[in-house]
Amino acid sequence: MSGLLRNVIAFFVGLFGYGTKAVDDVTVITFWVTPFDSGIRVLKSDKCLQFAETAQVDYLLMVGKFFTLLRSGASFVNVAQLAKFSRPIAVFSRVRVETRLIYADGKCAYFAHSIQAKGEQAAEVLVKMKFKKGSITVPPVSFLPISFTAVPAKVLSWQPALETR
Repeated sequence: MSGLLRNVIAFFVGLFGYGTKAVDDVTVITFWVTPFDSGIRVLKSDKCLQFAETAQVDYLLMVGKFFTLLRSGASFVNVAQLAKFSRPIAVFSRVRVETRLIYADGKCAYFAHSIQAKGEQAAEVLVKMKFKKGSITVPPVSFLPISFTAVPAKVLSWQPALETR
């Protein structure tokens, strides 16, 4: 339930900044870690991935592509996610999630989410995302008009872990 409520609140807050960022900008959203997000004392990894998904919705709102995506009949699907914690995030902490598009090719867009707590990086989430219209994959450039000349080292180093079947 906390994930759905968080998504709804983030959506309405994101509407106020609709279209205020460029596709290559970093977007920032903050969350409180609630008891529903944690085990006994710290944030669970699956909830960390939910923070990243909500941050992606916020990103699409901030760059002004959310409703373009909906009008086209497409949706986004996270096909792979990889979370790497550098330190635990305690319950009732306020976390800051910085989201940026780090690469896009003909099939997928790659997002990096830096999750910070108490002013220090606590986790990083890499997401491999596809835009789908039914069963058809839509090239990311259709919604995120940006081109990349080379694959970043971060994507190359994480590629084996992100391979999908």
